[in-house]
Amino acid sequence: MEQTKALNALEPFLALSKSATSPRAAADLVTRATSAPNTFLFSDLLQTPAVQNLTDSEYASHLVLLQIFSYGTYSSYKSTQGLPALAEAQATKLRQLSLLSLARDRQNLSYAALQDALDLPGSREVETLVISAVYAGLLHATLDPARAAVQVASVAPLRDLAPGSIPDMATALKIWADRCTTTLSGLELQIKEIRTTAAARQREQRAADEKLQQLMSDSQEGTGPRKYELPNMTRDMMARRGFNKRSVMDVGNLVDNDSMDVDESEEEKKRASKRKL
Repeated sequence: MEQTKALNALEPFLALSKSATSPRAAADLVTRATSAPNTFLFSDLLQTPAVQNLTDSEYASHLVLLQIFSYGTYSSYKSTQGLPALAEAQATKLRQLSLLSLARDRQNLSYAALQDALDLPGSREVETLVISAVYAGLLHATLDPARAAVQVASVAPLRDLAPGSIPDMATALKIWADRCTTTLSGLELQIKEIRTTAAARQREQRAADEKLQQLMSDSQEGTGPRKYELPNMTRDMMARRGFNKRSVMDVGNLVDNDSMDVDESEEEKKRASKRKL
């Protein structure tokens, strides 16, 4: 939305560029375009023949000024000699546009760093500039006076690409893509290891359950060890034979129940003998 609004604001100046046949008229057009409200994109105006013809004229500095408004910063304006003086509206706009470029790096967003980069006298002026940029729709940000920093959530796509910046952007994107590929490979390896471990545990659990079922079946049918022989197998011995904790407890409960049955039978026999006497 902000980009469309900025392009619409530039349209009248693009139309006027067709009638700007002299370098002085083209220079005046640059001044008016950079001073007007809502004009934040200047690449189309920068490419017009009238503005490009300023290169070899006495108004070449206006061409450089428009380039700075297009993709430069306030610091680059201050460090370039021979540029036209900025009106208050132009200075505010260039600082706002510079804020968009500085927001790419969080280290640039402290009050002290912004005050230095934007040539502002104090923290209050930094906050005022950020608020004006937010109300202009240039970025979404909040002020953090406690930390003396600006927290930027997003910026509007209102900065043009400087000549020769595409290869650097491509390199940065490639580094980011390689990092993502490495991270995904690591995650896939971890997932594979987790699945392998889970499958091994399931196999061990099934084997232990099968051993327990077989032992219980043999005991009930009389083909295996007798029930009263089961206590001879300690819990440690059963664990070494592949029984898990739950299986050991199940067998223990089974043995306890059988032992109780044997004790009850012997007690009944003793009582019957006493009655006969």
